[in-house]
Amino acid sequence: MMPLRLRGIFALLLVTLVWGTTFPAMKDLSAHLAPVWIVLVRFVLGGLLLSPFLLRAAGAEYRGGAMLGGMLFAAYMFQVEGLALTSANRNAFITGLNVLVVPLLGVVAGRAPERRIVIGIALALCGLFALCWDGGAWSFGDTLALIGALCFALYIKLVELRTRQATDLMALTAVQVLTVACCAALWIMLLPQPAIEAGVLQAAIRNNSVNLIYLGVVATAAIISLQTWGQRHASANEAAVMYALEPACAAVAAYFWLAETMAWRGIAGGLLLIAGIIASQWNPADELGPAPALLD
Repeated sequence: MMPLRLRGIFALLLVTLVWGTTFPAMKDLSAHLAPVWIVLVRFVLGGLLLSPFLLRAAGAEYRGGAMLGGMLFAAYMFQVEGLALTSANRNAFITGLNVLVVPLLGVVAGRAPERRIVIGIALALCGLFALCWDGGAWSFGDTLALIGALCFALYIKLVELRTRQATDLMALTAVQVLTVACCAALWIMLLPQPAIEAGVLQAAIRNNSVNLIYLGVVATAAIISLQTWGQRHASANEAAVMYALEPACAAVAAYFWLAETMAWRGIAGGLLLIAGIIASQWNPADELGPAPALLD
């Protein structure tokens, strides 16, 4: 029988594959729905499926989940807004830089960077240069994706803190997913939105129901649950390597889903970015422990 640790690694690989498909799915939706509506419908569906776990939530889960959900909402809004202005594969590679931002936060705090971090950043910057050379100059959509990557990095640090304080990880997950949905609803109610008729909105949701159900049911509720189980049995080192493959998965999915292609310079840039992410996280001395959170 396959060892639990190996099953955990395969579970995280499946998580990475599915999360890679969310980029073209959301890119496709951005042509029909405003980003905030995509976030709202996706997380309402995921939150409803996870809502039974709220019965097990205590004060720590509610406080931690609300904080995590608020940061996750900001990250998704920047990501989806950026997707409307750039390609899915380019957005995915820039979003993947969130893994590099986390150790950089330690540098800002005054800690000297390790050699693997310096190597990872150098490779990633070369990759970004190649991507921009291939796909055109840096755009506002790329800037939004980069801000989203920063938000995802801050989210990772919050997850690291809050999961240690929570007694039930699934309850914490349910609270944060529903918090994202509530933030999206408040955004729609309190901030001016482009005029749209109710019938047009309903038709857009109905016509794109397959994508929305996939994002809400599979990519949010089911995959977050699988991720939680996989991280229990894989090391942080192994999980980081699995997650570094997400931009490549997104590029493949964008090719088949949206017919987006990349020239050789873009492919080389993407590979350099992935190499930089893996180099920044690879530490053979790491012991088995909690894996970093997956973000897309």
